[in-house]
Amino acid sequence: MRYFIYARKSTDDEDRQVLSIEAQLKEVREYAQREDLIVIKEIIEAKTAKKPGRPLFNDMLLQIERGTAEGILAWHPDRLARNSVDGGKIIYLVDQKVIKDLRFPTLRFDNNAQGKFMLSIVFGQSKYYIDALSENIRRGIRLKLSKGIWPQWAPVGYLNDRKTRSIILDEGKAPFVKKAFELYATGSYTLAGIREKINSLGMNGRRNKPLSISDYQFMLQNPLYYGIFRYKGEMYEGTHEPIISKKLFDRCQEVMRLRGKHKEKQSKSFVFKGLMRCGECGRSITAEVQKGHTYYHCTKRLVRCSQKYVREEALAAQAKAIIQKVSLPDDWTRKILEQLEKDKNSCVQSSLPQQQNLEVKIREVDDKVSKLIDIYLAGTITLEEYQQKKEFFINEKKELQESARDFAAGADNWFEPARDFVISLNRARCAAEEGNLESQKEFLKKIGSNFILKERRLVFSSGAPYRGLLETAPFTTWRRVEDLNLRSSYDDNGFRNRRIRPLCQLSLKP
Repeated sequence: MRYFIYARKSTDDEDRQVLSIEAQLKEVREYAQREDLIVIKEIIEAKTAKKPGRPLFNDMLLQIERGTAEGILAWHPDRLARNSVDGGKIIYLVDQKVIKDLRFPTLRFDNNAQGKFMLSIVFGQSKYYIDALSENIRRGIRLKLSKGIWPQWAPVGYLNDRKTRSIILDEGKAPFVKKAFELYATGSYTLAGIREKINSLGMNGRRNKPLSISDYQFMLQNPLYYGIFRYKGEMYEGTHEPIISKKLFDRCQEVMRLRGKHKEKQSKSFVFKGLMRCGECGRSITAEVQKGHTYYHCTKRLVRCSQKYVREEALAAQAKAIIQKVSLPDDWTRKILEQLEKDKNSCVQSSLPQQQNLEVKIREVDDKVSKLIDIYLAGTITLEEYQQKKEFFINEKKELQESARDFAAGADNWFEPARDFVISLNRARCAAEEGNLESQKEFLKKIGSNFILKERRLVFSSGAPYRGLLETAPFTTWRRVEDLNLRSSYDDNGFRNRRIRPLCQLSLKP
């Protein structure tokens, strides 16, 4: 009688169950030699028997049906089947005398009614074991989710803690993850650029392999890095330490959304193109080069328009004049920042009621989530509605928690915007003096919108908080002596007759 040796492991991972195959083969080979069995082929398969559909197993049964062999030699019946379909098929083939013998070093099988009955019990036990194991795993996952613990393998930037069964920060890779988010949020880097920049710093993934572009895309879209995670369509509040803030994550999503839009490539870069529209017909403003100079004009598409060309130098002069209206001198900037710092310190004590109010709101969100669960269990809403509403509540709670941490650290919401506003006014002078058109264009977009070119003049709608400054131009009398080409000093406003180092070159700390 000819036999197939069948050995199986549940996974093809080289790091797991490798010794299982060696141990199986060693015992069945010794058993075959001891029982003087004829083995014509050894079949080794790395696939779970929980579900039917193993290709090598099915091919082995097909060859037995064709008469290539008459029996199977395996270490234990659970190597052959852990599901009712494969187990039933083996018993059926034994009934039909297609399989004439089954041999196991760990179990004796007799091809009779009692032997087939015992074999069916062993197959049933194997199925029960795999079902109970799956249920235990699912129960463990549900427990982890209820505690806010990520239940799977830790993503890049975290490590699995075997003691607590949770994830902890990977001190070596977490700074690289944060840097990737910060660089991408600037909008100056593509995914390929992020990969090249971060990988060059020594960033590796699992098994010390460099991260791919798709790895970085998945990373930048994973909310787990700011403290929450999604598992099977449902959001959970994580208890692990976040690497980034939700604000930084949201900025990255906005950059990624905008990068998804199609942009036509241009042979030459025109700085002000795409910024303005025609003030007469509303058409776009285009640009072209004539005799070495760049000219901007209305496209006049399908309409009659009387607007004329305007040179880039003229537009640049107008942009510079607008920016100079809101530029703030260095001495005044320092004085204002010092006063803001004093106001901030005085507000720390008064922020306690606001912090308590945020804590109340956080508890209210927790109550809403608890009530939402009750409503779902009562069958009032669908699973999809429950998941969407829960995701909204969790994100709302995360934002409240970040605001509460800001208050606890003594940084009120008004201070950073006010400080950034003052510094931006000082940097406006730097942008005007440097003559960098790209910087001037970006600053124009910051202080206004709805830019129109009419009668060769640039006009726009100013936005808060720059609107009042542009309308009254309070800083126009603060121009330096060098700007006005005068020799007298301005004693009435306290500025000395000398050039001061631009504040944008200094390090300003709150």
